[in-house]
Amino acid sequence: MIVVTGATGGLGGATVEHLLRRVPADRIGVSVRDTAKARHLADRGVRVRVRQGSYEDPAALRDSFAGAEQVLLVSGNDPAADLVGLHRHAVEAAVEAGAHRILYTSQQGAVPGNPYRPSDFHIATEAILGGSGVAWTALRNGAYGPLDQVLGPWQRTGVIAKPQDGPVPYTDRDDIAEATAVVLAGDRPLDGPVNLTAPTAVTFDDLARTASDLTGRSVERVVLDDDQWIADQIATGVPEQMARLMLTYYQAARAGYFAEADPLLAELLGREPRTVADRLAAHLAA
Repeated sequence: MIVVTGATGGLGGATVEHLLRRVPADRIGVSVRDTAKARHLADRGVRVRVRQGSYEDPAALRDSFAGAEQVLLVSGNDPAADLVGLHRHAVEAAVEAGAHRILYTSQQGAVPGNPYRPSDFHIATEAILGGSGVAWTALRNGAYGPLDQVLGPWQRTGVIAKPQDGPVPYTDRDDIAEATAVVLAGDRPLDGPVNLTAPTAVTFDDLARTASDLTGRSVERVVLDDDQWIADQIATGVPEQMARLMLTYYQAARAGYFAEADPLLAELLGREPRTVADRLAAHLAA
């Protein structure tokens, strides 16, 4: 039995879909907050168990994880929550339920000193996994957000206007989900932290050139001062706390914390992952 949390979310849901192509449905369980949103999985034979809230209820979690050989813990993303405490609940519940291995969706660059603030709770969660007494894998995923969120309204403005950045292997979410399913369904255990990234790290300068080539028109890269970018974000309605959190991402990128591209994703997929150029071309075609 493989149990996946967050199975009605983007990454968790895609992982379940890829699992269904590799193992029988009755070997897959999902832990969700709303069973109605998982009806499409239950109808296909997936075991659906409900948990209250987001990792807050250890008893409900133990029930969700019952019989699991492996549990995939999709990390929380609420910056106002005690994510380390919630992840501790989930790890403890998986151990108490008898799981043999816990996989956790961590983040590339989850190392001490990284100014990107979510790195802190990923580091702490990996430490909890290390002390859990069971086998564990931290999937340190490359940045897999939609490119329109990453780049802003460049198609309308012809400009990628962001703070100073650094090389990042922007990675396709579905590639990460497929690789995660390969790990869960396969017989190649990966121990400790591993990186799942696109094959090449690129900067906004690179992306502007790629966008220019694909569209046949000039797309300019404009570097914004950090304070000006914060002020612009606030002016558009972004809460200041969130804007300052996002700024730490650019600070981490320019310091090189996301610069390393890893071949493991390609090895697991048995093919080259989608590049940023592939994704931009598909976006433009759509």
